[in-house]
Amino acid sequence: MIKRQITSRLSDAIRNSPAVALLGPRQVGKTTLAFEMGKNFQALYLDLESEQDQAKLSQPELYLADHMDKLVILDEVHRAPGLFPVLRGLIDRGRRAGRKSGQYLLLGSASVELLKQSGETLVGRVVYLELSPFNILETDAPRMDLLWLRGGFPDSLLAGDAALSLRWRRDFIRTYLERDIPQFGPRIATETLRRFWGMLAHHQGGILNAAQFARNLGVDAKTVANYMDFLVDLMLVRRLLPWHANLGKRLIRSPKVYVRDSGLVHALLGIPDKETLLGHPVVGASWECFVIENLLACALNGLKGYFYRTSGGAEIDLLLSWPDGTLWAIEIKRSLNPKIEKGFHIACEDLSPTRKFVVYPGNERYRIHQDVEAIPLLSLVQEIVASGG
Repeated sequence: MIKRQITSRLSDAIRNSPAVALLGPRQVGKTTLAFEMGKNFQALYLDLESEQDQAKLSQPELYLADHMDKLVILDEVHRAPGLFPVLRGLIDRGRRAGRKSGQYLLLGSASVELLKQSGETLVGRVVYLELSPFNILETDAPRMDLLWLRGGFPDSLLAGDAALSLRWRRDFIRTYLERDIPQFGPRIATETLRRFWGMLAHHQGGILNAAQFARNLGVDAKTVANYMDFLVDLMLVRRLLPWHANLGKRLIRSPKVYVRDSGLVHALLGIPDKETLLGHPVVGASWECFVIENLLACALNGLKGYFYRTSGGAEIDLLLSWPDGTLWAIEIKRSLNPKIEKGFHIACEDLSPTRKFVVYPGNERYRIHQDVEAIPLLSLVQEIVASGG
């Protein structure tokens, strides 16, 4: 089993909080990680998609009160919103009895819905963590291209061959569209959402233009915004927000949007192997978003990601903002001989970042300008982690 980067944080959260919510898209490994964690805490596991486990919770307060001495893992807990007031009462009862941690581990696949349901009742009692697909720290550098091509979902990355991996991703997309998404929210036409998801893949890393998407889909801009919110909520799409600063310049204020898992992008575009990917127009955008997602997935301690762009052409692909206000500027190039463009220098003059990097697919780290380093992705991830990110 590949050790997940979040394991120690999850263990610490369970030991220090009565409830922990572990969020992540379906098939990302939440249940596997929860089972591994449960071995250390002699946990009780309940799957709220199972009719048998649902029957056990027909009188949830009575059932859970009999297991106050254990960590209880509740999988797909967003399916039982009425359970949260019961958990609050049991947590408070446990606190009065002297137990202040390790009562409930909540697993969910819809972040906003779970945050809303739990936030209304478990405020001050729950810690939230997100489990992303495998990142470069959890695999290894020689497998980076495989991780980029197949994405980080365990069953896709670890498939026996490329055909099996692609088939799994296509099945995953179809299952989400036909079974999972209708369960999470209001009825959305499967084919319309499939087209929208495909458009996002073609538009990977582009500035969101809801009006253009609406015209292409034959719907209004508000409907497109709802679709976008829905996929973001399911942790399948990321909105990378623009950096706002009072610089007296005209800034791009719409977010960048991209499908978070590169393997799903390639499946949506029918890209079966690396050779096809390298000849596809999406290759540069796919690599850029793969780098951004890995950097953000590995940044665990309050590090925020933005992009910066002005109407005059100044641009930074990824701007990392540290909790103390420090900024790191990151340019991303799919070239073994990366060049810095004028727009990056102008943007750095605007923002004065303390560190400047160009991420490229090579293996060496070297200086390409007085204060700019070319750096492999793995090295930058390790730099961020070592700096407290």
